[in-house]
Order: sequence, then structure tokens, then C-alpha cells
Amino acid sequence: METLQFLADGFATALQWHNLVFAFIGVLIGTAVGVLPGIGPMSGVALLIPVTATMTSGLEPEAAAASAIILLAGVYYGAMYGGSTTSILLNTPGESSSVVTTLDGYQMAKNGRAGAALAIAAIGSFVAGIIALIGLIVLAEPLSNVALSFGPAEYFSLMILGLCAVSGLAGKSMTKALIMTVVGLLLATIGMDNVSGVARFTYDIPVLYGGLEFLTIAVGLFALGEVFKTILEKDDGGGAIAKVGRILPTKKDLKDSSAPIIRGSLLGFFIGVLPGAGATLASFFSYVAEKKLSKNPEKFGQGAIEGVAGPEAANNGASGGALIPLLTLGIPGSGTTAILMGALIMYNVQPGPLLFSDHPKVAWGLIASMFIGNVMLLLLNMPLVKVFAKIIETPKKYLLPIIIAISIFGVYAVQFTVFDLLLLITCGVVGYFLTKNDFPVAPLVLGLVLGPMIENNMRRALTQSNGDYMIFLQSPLSLSFLIVAALWMLIPIILKMKGKKVIINEED
Repeated sequence: METLQFLADGFATALQWHNLVFAFIGVLIGTAVGVLPGIGPMSGVALLIPVTATMTSGLEPEAAAASAIILLAGVYYGAMYGGSTTSILLNTPGESSSVVTTLDGYQMAKNGRAGAALAIAAIGSFVAGIIALIGLIVLAEPLSNVALSFGPAEYFSLMILGLCAVSGLAGKSMTKALIMTVVGLLLATIGMDNVSGVARFTYDIPVLYGGLEFLTIAVGLFALGEVFKTILEKDDGGGAIAKVGRILPTKKDLKDSSAPIIRGSLLGFFIGVLPGAGATLASFFSYVAEKKLSKNPEKFGQGAIEGVAGPEAANNGASGGALIPLLTLGIPGSGTTAILMGALIMYNVQPGPLLFSDHPKVAWGLIASMFIGNVMLLLLNMPLVKVFAKIIETPKKYLLPIIIAISIFGVYAVQFTVFDLLLLITCGVVGYFLTKNDFPVAPLVLGLVLGPMIENNMRRALTQSNGDYMIFLQSPLSLSFLIVAALWMLIPIILKMKGKKVIINEED
């Protein structure tokens, strides 16, 4: 009953007119971000953090945090919706989690059924969003209560698990992913040490005493990195766009896709809850499951509607599930949730077990807004499918200057320093070279966000134990987290040694 009361309060927050506007802007921009090839949810969310800071400047701190996170989360799950549009019409995934949708979605489009494929993708995404929301409501409070019993040793081990989970499945090479994680952790140490007050890696440069700003690095690596890639590689994303005919699916389409949508939603949600697994893995597993369960597996790859419905539901279910460890434990399970976490911290809201008691307006307002946002997405996507299909045709010469302008003005509006603009451009160049050489940037952002918290919890635990490192192994919970973290790193290595291909998860 108490949970229902909190949810009602959350709807009271989410239904305020300005939050409805923020949710609408978020899902609209999110859909556009998903539709535009190359700009994934990570780039979209990073790009809009400084914009939310300007938009919420007149609100009180708690209300500003709630409004900002409602908009940014809208971009996140909106991008999951939009990613299917390019997969189906252009055979070009909007982001990595939509790769599987190309297998049957584009074949349906070539058979003149693009409208039905897009409609089923939208319906599947809506159902998955609602199922993920119910899971979030059911699991959020119990998980928060469990996490309240964690000590610093348990938190340290849990965060190490989060880092290992993302590093273990990010990019094509685990070594490169680990290098990026360590670079992120090293960058997080720059500035004044919170405990001793000693300046670290500042080289007597005053602007470094406050540390590197997460926002500048995230926008530089993702948004500007993508811009440099497009310019330098002359990537026009060209391709023949399939025509969108009848939009409403037939009764047979709905009958064939209803079971895959439910299965995909549940599978995606539970995979999303696991740190590091993410939407790419969820959509892949859903596709494999549907093919195994099908009476006619040979039709997969030829335009089977189940091959669109299941994976699309799974990647949206996973994006809802990924918010559970972020909100309840303070552990981001993917690059996008790491950026969302950085945004919350920027608004002085610490994700974790105390979030629901200290900032109920933010936590429950976000959960309630997800329901409203999913309804908005369904109402937007069904009638406006043809409009979003036109967005794909936006020439890069118009799109790139807009991204550059938002990046530079946004960062300067928040930071007011020329140093941050130089850092932004540097991160853009570095981001381009990293992705060009298959170094995943998501682990770097995760290391940057989690670094200070890992350090603080490690120090607190060692203070309690008088410097005895065995404290991390004496607690059963802490030990089990460390064992799972070790397995997460070792299993992909063992699979690769046996010649198995390990799923790549980069941008969720």
C-alpha cells in the first residue's frame, strides 16, 4: 500500500505541466536520436545534460533534478524506440541494440510491409516499457531495503562487479575495454583528495583542483567524437530507403507477434537488471529464443514478424531493467545509465538505496513519467511513422553544425571556462581515435563516474579494519560480489579461448 502511495505522489510530480513538456521533449528527441544513424542513446543523453541545466534553472533543486532526469530518461527509452526505424527502412541500425532488427525488419520492408514492421516495433516497445515499469515498481523498494544493509566493503565489491560486468562485455577486445576502464579510474583521481586534501595530478593548474568535469568528457567523447568520425571518414550513411505503406498491422500480425512481445519484454527486463548485459545482449537472446521456439524457423531472415517483435520488445525491456541497479544500488549497468548517474550527481542527487527515502520526488517522479512517456511514444510513433522516416534523410551538412553548437554552448553554459571548451574538443578528437581503433568509450565513462565512490568506500572499509584488506573477503556478500566479478571477466576469456564468439555490447 505504501508503494502505491509513493507511486501516486510520483504521478502528481510527473503530471505537472512542465514535467509533461519535459517528458514529451525527451521522447521526441529520443526518437529522433534513435532514427538518426550514428547518434546513439549515449550521445543523445550526454548532449542534452547541459540543455536540461539551462531549462531547469528557475526551479528549486529537487524539482530541477526530477524534471532533468524525466527528460534524459525519455531520451534513453525514446532512442530505443527510434533505433528500429533505420533498421527496418535502411538496413542501418540506429544503435547497437537494433542490429538484430535489421535481419527481418528490412526483409519485411523489401516485401512492402515496412509499415507493419514499424507498427509492431512500436507496439512491442510500448508493452515492454509497461512490463519493465511494473518490474521497477515491484523490485525498487525491496532492493533498496537490502542495499541499506550494505557496508563500505559490500559497496566497494559491488562497484567492482559493475566495472567488470561492463568491461567484460564491451567492445571487441576485453584488454582494450579494461584499458579504458583503468583510464576512466585514473581520470577520476585528478583534483583534491576528499580525505587528505592533497592535490593529485593538478600540476599547479588551478582549474584542475576541482577535478575533470564528467559532463565535458561525456559530451566530447560521444557527441563530438561522432561528429569527427562523420567528417573525417566522409560517412554519409547513404542507402535506399524503403517506402512505408499501410501502417496498421493485420490481425494475423498481432496474433503472430503477441507471444514474442511478452517473451521478449520479460527476457529483456531480467537481462537489463544484470549490470553490463544491456539491450544488445537482450535483443540477440530474444531473436535466438524466437527462432528456437518457432514452428517454421526457416522463415527467420526472410521477413518473419516475430524476428522484429521479440528483439524490439527485449531492447526496450532491457532499458527499463537497467534503471533498477542504477536507482536502487547506485550501480550503472551500461554507458547510458552511467551518463544518467552522472547527471543525477550533477544535481546533487546520489543514486542508491537512500534515493527513495531522501529524494522520493525524483525517484517516483521518474518511474511515473516512464508510464506517461511510453504512452506518448506509442501515440507519437504510430501516426508519425512516415514523418520519422523523413528525418533519416536529413543531410549531414545541416545535422553536424547543430550537434557542434549544442555541445559547445551547452558545456560553456554549465562550466563558464575556456579550459572546458578545450577539454571538450580534445575529448572529441580522442573519442574519434579511440572508436576508430576499437577502444570502447563506455567503460571509460563508467570508471570516471564510479571511481570516486570506489575510492571512498575502499578507504572507509580499510579505516574500519585498521588497514586489513581481508575485510573485503570476510563479508559473505562482499566475497560473493568479488567472485561474480572474477567470473564475469574469466568466462568471456574462456569462451574466446574455445573459439566461441562473445557478444559485443557498446552503446546502451
